[in-house]
Amino acid sequence: MEMKYNWDWSVLLCRPLAADPSSAAESGTDQSTGATEFGGGLLQTFDTGAECAQPYFDWIVSGLGWTVVVAICAWVITFSIGSVVGIARTVENRWVRAAAAAYVEFFRNIPLLVQMFLWFFVLPELLPEDAGRFVKRELPLPEYWTAIVCLGFYHASRTAEQVRAGIESIPRGQTDAGLAMGLTPTQVYRYVLLPVSYRIIIPPLTSDFMGIFKNSSVALTIGVLELTAQSRQIAEYTFNIFEAFTVATVLYMMVTLIVVTAMRFVESKVHIPGTIALGGD
Repeated sequence: MEMKYNWDWSVLLCRPLAADPSSAAESGTDQSTGATEFGGGLLQTFDTGAECAQPYFDWIVSGLGWTVVVAICAWVITFSIGSVVGIARTVENRWVRAAAAAYVEFFRNIPLLVQMFLWFFVLPELLPEDAGRFVKRELPLPEYWTAIVCLGFYHASRTAEQVRAGIESIPRGQTDAGLAMGLTPTQVYRYVLLPVSYRIIIPPLTSDFMGIFKNSSVALTIGVLELTAQSRQIAEYTFNIFEAFTVATVLYMMVTLIVVTAMRFVESKVHIPGTIALGGD
């Protein structure tokens, strides 16, 4: 059965205003700045400065930009909390280990979409009245901050397990040797265990960052205009569904390939011979 579909890639290109003045007037493009009225307003749209007849080029750039911003900010939370919880999973105090394990099991076993809704719709109602009002009405771009925090806490549970596994993969003799040299337990973690474990777990950490980058698309459900949401919006306005989501797919792949390439280079430079890291013998 032959597929009848009229491909039109030009809808995603930046066509000069002079070439299509009617489209600029209809689309709501500000001809002086290239900004658009679509995409949630100027606060949520990155202005490329290009004078385009239609706003769709800006939408793609804006969506990619917010996807990267949300992913990087969430990764900062993920790595920070994940490291603390992962270390807590390996300490001698059983109560600290139990609290860390509870965190991991709680955030790891609840679907991300459910957590996104809980953070955005439920949590503000549980806060004190003034705090809840601030989160719902006064906080700039609340959907973006909610997505960042939700992704950060969700993926921190996975990073914690990676950190724990990296620490526990180090022979016990290294810890004993550090203590025998007069190091405190904190110093053993700082100078012996963590420098080695982080080098070992570079591959799973890279995978986790790519997971955050891709899972940022779930944030469209609470109004975050990231790459998938912008592609969906373009498809609704133009009915060029295949073009919009093909571009989004290519951009997702390009960013992830850049991250993988960069981290493989880092891994090759810091690997420890004899470990499972890249190039280990």
